[in-house]
Amino acid sequence: MYAAYFRRHGGPEVMETGEAPEPVVATGTVVVSVRAVALNHLDLWVRRGIPGLALDLPHIGGSDVAGVIDEVGPDVDGWEVGDRVALNPSLWCGECEWCERGEHSLCVDFRILGEHVAGGTAERVRVAARNLYRIPDDLEFRVAAAAPLAYQTAWRALKTRGGLARGDSVLVTGASGGVSTAAIQISKLLGARVLAVTSGPDNVSRVQELGADVVFDRLETDFAEDVKAHTEGRGVDLVLDSVGEATWAQCLRSLSRLGRMVTYGATTGPRGAVEIRHMFWKQISVAGSTMATRSEFEAVMQHVVAGDLAPVVGDVLPLSAIREAHEALEAGRVFGKLVLEP
Repeated sequence: MYAAYFRRHGGPEVMETGEAPEPVVATGTVVVSVRAVALNHLDLWVRRGIPGLALDLPHIGGSDVAGVIDEVGPDVDGWEVGDRVALNPSLWCGECEWCERGEHSLCVDFRILGEHVAGGTAERVRVAARNLYRIPDDLEFRVAAAAPLAYQTAWRALKTRGGLARGDSVLVTGASGGVSTAAIQISKLLGARVLAVTSGPDNVSRVQELGADVVFDRLETDFAEDVKAHTEGRGVDLVLDSVGEATWAQCLRSLSRLGRMVTYGATTGPRGAVEIRHMFWKQISVAGSTMATRSEFEAVMQHVVAGDLAPVVGDVLPLSAIREAHEALEAGRVFGKLVLEP
């Protein structure tokens, strides 16, 4: 089959396309014909090389997949060839302490499609039947592919880990990215007031169109001071951050008393400075979040299917343009999600 992959770690130049082995259906699994696959910053980290992550090379990336079932393996009930599906990229064992508690993203053997195993930048991909989510005929594949990883990550981070409630205020950093654009929509759906941080006037306008109540251009201002000004010195109830090191101190300064900060990434570096006295005096909480449980994934996908949430598809390219896609994502030229179509 035709696929996009890399044979060695490095920059976008290591991405190539060509023939790859066909996935073989097995017990409890299906093979899906890929109609659309969305890229994430995770694809960049995997391509560069994540410390401690050993891959079988060449490696096929791509965590966010939508398509049509091609083959159904033994012991698979409720699914047929031709069914339209989106894939849950979370992979869990189902047997450990955390899986038994329903905390699938804390599984001791937790993995992600396209990171730890071959993903969807190919004509076909094999997944366990429990990772399938049925999508209706009127939902475009490219839109369905833009949802799974970003929306489940934002949903758990905001609702479960952050406890976001109606009437709360939330600050979303890196607001032009896939998870952040999802977070803005989810926050409005949950009845929160949304402040957002992005870069450049074009992105500011786009984030405003998504529904953010106030948008700050980080290239023009100290957003922590602006947050205080827009909240009459109070600060926000919740900060959702994936930027990491470069904005960590400003994020903490933006919080109100009893404020919560949830982090799900560290694109600018893993080390954040903390003023401990500031934390205990204002009784601030900091939490981490990764992906979601199966029930959280299905809950947020129901809102996508119902049209309550609308994934932002920034660009659509053919799979053959995988190198250009990585270059665009790495350069920060993508608003929302970049989708590839085989």
